[in-house]
Amino acid sequence: MTKTLDPIRPLPMAAIVYLAFEPAWLALSRDERGAHAERIGAILARHPKVSFEWFDADALAGGFSDFAICRFSDMRAYHHLWEELRDTDIFAHPYARIVNVTTGIENGFQDYEAALAGVAGG
Repeated sequence: MTKTLDPIRPLPMAAIVYLAFEPAWLALSRDERGAHAERIGAILARHPKVSFEWFDADALAGGFSDFAICRFSDMRAYHHLWEELRDTDIFAHPYARIVNVTTGIENGFQDYEAALAGVAGG
């Protein structure tokens, strides 16, 4: 008889979102950019299921100027966060564009191996 697998449990995931800020963004005053950043902060606060870290990369990378690391275990929560972010002036103007996104499951192989053991175990 085959063992039943554990109920579906959330998997820890991360996405690295690579962004390129346009010259129009740099033309804004620091106060104007700060006001946009405050609105982004309010959006992030409305999505507590997604951890969000921001990194500047202008002087260290090519093809993108910034990146964000998002950690989550609910893809819907991550998707909803980015839907709301994309509705802001930063992306609608556009002051920035998403260049690339890399996603992954933290130690996904361990989950797969556990699933194999659960199926083959009996």
